[in-house]
Parts: sequence; C-alpha cells; structure tokens
Amino acid sequence: MSPQNLDTETQSDLPEEYPEISAATPSDIDVEVDSGSEADPLDDLPGEVEMSFFDHLEELRQRIFYALIAVAVGIVGCFLNVRPIVQLLEVPAKGVKFLQLAPGEYFFVSLKVAAYSGLVLSTPFILYQIIQFVLPGLTRRERRLLAPVVLGSSVLFVAGLVFAYFLLIPAALNFFITYGADVVEQLWSIEKYFEFVLLLLFSTGLAFQIPVIQLLLGALGIVSSKQMFSGWRYVIMGAVVLGAVLTPSTDPLTQSLLAGAVLGLYFGGIGLVKVIGK
Repeated sequence: MSPQNLDTETQSDLPEEYPEISAATPSDIDVEVDSGSEADPLDDLPGEVEMSFFDHLEELRQRIFYALIAVAVGIVGCFLNVRPIVQLLEVPAKGVKFLQLAPGEYFFVSLKVAAYSGLVLSTPFILYQIIQFVLPGLTRRERRLLAPVVLGSSVLFVAGLVFAYFLLIPAALNFFITYGADVVEQLWSIEKYFEFVLLLLFSTGLAFQIPVIQLLLGALGIVSSKQMFSGWRYVIMGAVVLGAVLTPSTDPLTQSLLAGAVLGLYFGGIGLVKVIGK
C-alpha cells in the first residue's frame, strides 16, 4: 500500500471514529473561546465620550473657576456675618479676656475666620465639581464607591469639627488656664487664640478621614483588612506622632485625645473593610 493510499484511508476513517471532531467547525470553536472570556460589565465606562487633551483642560478650567466663585461667595457671606461665628468660637475659652494687641488685629482675625468658614460651607459645591470632572473616567465599579465615599467623608469631617470643638479645644484651654492661674492673669491675643482654634479644628477634621481612605484601599483591592491589622504596632506609633504634630498645643492631654481618636478611627476602618469582604 502506497503512502498516498494510507493517508486517504486515515482521513476517511476520522469522521466515523471521532464524529465530535468532524462536527466542530472553526466558527464554533471561536465562539466557545470568546464566550469564556467575557469582560466584567462593572469594568465598563458607561456613556464614554471621547475628549481631546485640550477639551479636558478647558473643562478643568471651568470647574476650578466655578469652585473659586463658590469659595468667594462663601467667604463674603461669612465675613458679613462674622461676629456670631467669632463669638461661637470664643465659647470654649471660658473666663478669658481677649485683647487686640495691634491695630487691625481683630479685622484680620475676622478675615481668617471668614475664609475658613467660607471654605467649609463651599466644600459640597467643590466636591460636586470634582465629581463631575472625574465621573466620565470612572467605571461602573468605581462609581458605586463614589456616593459612600463622599457622604462618609463629609460626615466624618463634621464629626472631627464637633470632636475638636467640644473635647479637644476645651481640654487644651483648661490645661493652659489652670497651669498658670495663680501666677499670671489670663489675657490672650485674639489672633493667637484663633490661630490655635482654627488649626486644631481643621487638623482634626482631616484626621477623621482615615476610615474613608481605608475603605477606598480595601474596596480597590490594594490593602486587605488583615494587612491593615498586622501593622497595629506602627499604627499606634504613628497615631502618637500624628497627635503631637497636628495639635498646636504641647499639653499631653490634647495629644492623647487626638491620638486615641485616630486609633479608634483606624480600627473602626478595619472593621468596615472586613464588612465589605476585603
């Protein structure tokens, strides 16, 4: 038997012995491969619009312009009503008399208070502009995190302001007042006092963002809750350092309160990451 006849017989026997191979066409094989490699719909970009680099720059310029207008309006509005805000911030310093040690000191203090207050009031609009700018580039999975992150960040920032106003500031001021009560009369510069209060308020509000950062890292799969907990020794050291750096006072009570709050927020953030299965 010649090699040509052998090849012919071998080819003719294949359809009978292996019908499944002969029935499978290349198109069927391609379909099966493609169906097993379908992309996750959560990774899609819904409503994706092609924009050039200069279009992005133009949109960014507009968003920044709108945000600056909101900040300016907030600052002007707070400056026109700055007296009640100043009186509210003076409440924690009970029994202390404030002095204006230089011409125009109270005026510049009013500008600072109005600037901080206007920035806080305009923060929701600023966040809205940031979200509108980055939203087209976010996948469905990332958009699901947007609302919890924005809401949680806002709530925690306000909680930080409340914590500082009712706990940190009174504790620090009480320490300084009682420490030299029998030696010096408590007459404070209004500018130095408000520098102390405003810095402590906003540093505490920023420190309260720790759980939001943890939740983002966990949801994106960058760090797991187990990894966060494994570094608890370094976290305790970092909380102590952070409490010493962020508090403008040098008293141990204020630093301990802020460090304790940072530790509570960190371990609470680990719990949130564990709840979402990370």
